[in-house]
Amino acid sequence: MAKYRKGIFLVVYCVNKEKIYYLILKRKLHWKGWEFPKGGINPGEKIGKAARRELREETGFKSLMIKKFNIKGKYHYEKLLKDRPGMIGQNYVLYAAEVKGGKIKIDRIEHSGYKWLEFKDAVKKLAWSNQKKCLRIVNLWLNKKIIAS
Repeated sequence: MAKYRKGIFLVVYCVNKEKIYYLILKRKLHWKGWEFPKGGINPGEKIGKAARRELREETGFKSLMIKKFNIKGKYHYEKLLKDRPGMIGQNYVLYAAEVKGGKIKIDRIEHSGYKWLEFKDAVKKLAWSNQKKCLRIVNLWLNKKIIAS
């Protein structure tokens, strides 16, 4: 039976001079293009712990704040992946993580570069529509939060 890997999408952002910047990564493992940090949940691992671990693994950052959204989805892999036997795709839960910003410690196995971009530029760069949708959700939440404060 085909299975979906359990995972998280992680919209990483920083606030600098009242502007919000989003972190996007240049993917090189399995496909090429721009994405935000994401990853699988290890067996027995709590989902919030997985989000913090993926943030650390893919950026080197610890979060100043992390928020789980009530947003879930799934996608199919474009091809079968040797390092994910029996998996045809991934389920995800959306998280957002605020960090200090600046230089990241990139995971050179998965990514070849990164950029901090404002929303309009980040949403254009992202390769996948499900990630664009998640970025829009986080951006709307952040703008409402900023207006309320």
